[in-house]
Amino acid sequence: MKSWLQKVMAGRYGVDQLTRALTTAALVTLVLSILFKGWLSILFWLLTILTLAWSYIRMFSRNVQKRQLENNNYLTLRYQLTRTFTALVQRKKQKKYYRFYKCPSCKVMTRVPKGKGKIRITCPKCGESFVRKS
Repeated sequence: MKSWLQKVMAGRYGVDQLTRALTTAALVTLVLSILFKGWLSILFWLLTILTLAWSYIRMFSRNVQKRQLENNNYLTLRYQLTRTFTALVQRKKQKKYYRFYKCPSCKVMTRVPKGKGKIRITCPKCGESFVRKS
C-alpha cells in the first residue's frame, strides 16, 4: 500500500501549509453545517465540499511551481495578520512600563520608558527627532 501511494504521488505537489489550512477550514465548515439547520446548513456543506475539492486538487497537482507560489502568498498573508496581532498583544503587556509613539515622518512605532518627562525621541529608521512626554 505504501509503495502504491508513493507511485501515485510521484511528481505531484503533496501537502503544505495552505492545504492543511484548507482541510482545517473544511472541518470547521462541516461542524457548522451540522450545527445549523435549513439553508445555512446546505451552504456550509457546499463550502465544505468546495474547500476539500480545492485542497485535493492542490495535493495531486503536477504544477509544483504554481502551488508553491500560492503557498508563499498564503504564508505572507498569515504572517502579516499574526504580526499585527502579536504586536498589539506585546504593546498591551508593556503598557505599564513603556509608551509608544509613531514617528511623524515614517510612521514607525517607537518605544520609550515611562516617567522620564519630556524627551527627544530619534526614530531608529529615518533619524527624525521629535519631542514627546514620556
